[in-house]
Amino acid sequence: MSSEGVKDDCLAWAARDPSGVLSPFKFSRRALGKDDVSLKITHCGVCYADVIWSKNKHGDSCYPLVPGHEIAGIVKEVGSSVSNFKVGDHVGVGTYVNSCRECEHCNDKEEVSCEKGPVYTFNGIDADGSITKGGYSSYIVVHERYCFRIPDGYPLASAAPLLCAGITVYNPMMRHKMNQPGKSLGVIGLGGLGHMAVKFGKAFGLKVTVLSTSISKKEEALSGLGADNFVITSDQAQMKALCKSLDFIIDTASGDHPFDPYLSLLKTAGVFVLVGFPSEVKFSPASLNIGNFL
Repeated sequence: MSSEGVKDDCLAWAARDPSGVLSPFKFSRRALGKDDVSLKITHCGVCYADVIWSKNKHGDSCYPLVPGHEIAGIVKEVGSSVSNFKVGDHVGVGTYVNSCRECEHCNDKEEVSCEKGPVYTFNGIDADGSITKGGYSSYIVVHERYCFRIPDGYPLASAAPLLCAGITVYNPMMRHKMNQPGKSLGVIGLGGLGHMAVKFGKAFGLKVTVLSTSISKKEEALSGLGADNFVITSDQAQMKALCKSLDFIIDTASGDHPFDPYLSLLKTAGVFVLVGFPSEVKFSPASLNIGNFL
């Protein structure tokens, strides 16, 4: 996996300090290993995490930092032992690019929960000690285990956001059986994750209500994404009318917000899923106990 003798031929956009300002950057990827796939990046989604680590909000950013973990592109070279991909395939790379491959979670194909910790696509420490650099770049070299096949007819630009925002909402929706036509789903927040939750909800045949603090998002929610209902959460009358009417809620909001008002919207034994990243979570235990919520 040595990069010795490899030219600085990877073109990228990198943050150099906590200002988060990105500027052109050239570096070398590791040499192609026998199990690796070299991927020409055609598209990379923009994630909240890109902003957080570019600006060192968690205090662990390693500069120069190349963000990006919603990667889609075309295979340009494969290692001698690669069996799942060939040159020309459309491939995606998500939030992690390595793991121990030996623990219970890795053996169950849940590498993101690796006991030793997954190696994240950018700002992570790889097995060789190098700092990983992400998809705001011209190409990437990844072990084939951490690549995902994208159907040839599917637009790569549309596929990229599925590698993070998409799977972040799809995974809990499937785990908690939110794919039952006719059930009702509330989506808190209409950002990248919220958009995906609405789209999946409609595809699953759910009745989808968007819960937002901003009236400016109403048209996009109803006309653009096909939501069935739009509620301004500061309007107590609208919230009261929705009381105990939702089977599921997906909370995508990363700003601090109250939880009890939203829990009151769930039917008995309803499911509330938090995929946003507020600084704290506060609610009354009665909101869970009385409603028998999950």
